[in-house]
Amino acid sequence: MNEQELIEKLRLLETKYEATGQDLGSYLTGLYETDFLNYWDYIHLDTLLSLQVKRTTLHDEEIFIMYHQITELYFKLILLELKQLADYETMDTVFFESRIGRINRYFDVLIQSFNVMMDGMEPKQFLKFRMALLPASGFQSVQYRLIELASTSAQQLLDVEFKPLGHKLTLEEKLEKIYWRKGSTELSTGKKTLTLQRFEQKYNGQILSFAKEYETKNVGLRIKEINWSLEENQGLKKVLRTLDEQANILWPLAHFHSAMRYLNKPPAVIQATGGTNWQRYLPPKFQKTVFFPELWTEEELENWGKTAFQKATVKPF
Repeated sequence: MNEQELIEKLRLLETKYEATGQDLGSYLTGLYETDFLNYWDYIHLDTLLSLQVKRTTLHDEEIFIMYHQITELYFKLILLELKQLADYETMDTVFFESRIGRINRYFDVLIQSFNVMMDGMEPKQFLKFRMALLPASGFQSVQYRLIELASTSAQQLLDVEFKPLGHKLTLEEKLEKIYWRKGSTELSTGKKTLTLQRFEQKYNGQILSFAKEYETKNVGLRIKEINWSLEENQGLKKVLRTLDEQANILWPLAHFHSAMRYLNKPPAVIQATGGTNWQRYLPPKFQKTVFFPELWTEEELENWGKTAFQKATVKPF
């Protein structure tokens, strides 16, 4: 940079800081005293690598911890994009399609990464250290529940039993009858598991507040603000359908097949032990949770998740 370019840069900076009533000289002094930025400081690498605290002596537990931490970071990336879509003032198809495309890439990584769980841990180790983690469960990931509420209305997330009457319920009532709550009730008594009780104690207030905010600006509503037709915007339709498929078919199925390999037991055994029937909770064909039903045909909705469920196979250990 020559002298003239340097002077021009300083002039621009001076204009910028004058507009806010600040003194450029003070900022330049601060810049001179500031140390150089290092990669490890910028991403807090030492702190990040210290967050894997095991409860057992088993090696593979650390893999389990890191995988879930990485998953939560991807959930945060998805929520960042959903917030942009919710708050963007002049919505247009180009912006919408690009942000949904980002979310789809994050989900694609998440779905493919499940091989870390499926093939990256010894079953014997997993079954031992998993018992030391009770009642903790991936079910307690509040970020994923927020992703759902930012993507579609609470009506679409109701348990299949309550969907026909959902329009008569308040938002608070809908949240009480949301599909995933049934997934954490005991088969033998119908009572909430300790996993669900503790989740509700920590997050019910946050979920209600978030649901109230996004009930008027979730993705399902925002797409209706755009003057578009499916015929003219095949690209937008495609990315929205991909999001629906990844979030509501492929991601639950990845969980289902991982659970099948590690935890599969007959329903009678699960009921006797006070467990939950995840065999009927996780497969998409039972709940038929759909973010954007208007983008699918009646036949596709009727057979929601069936084809993917039939094609998927669970490899034996």
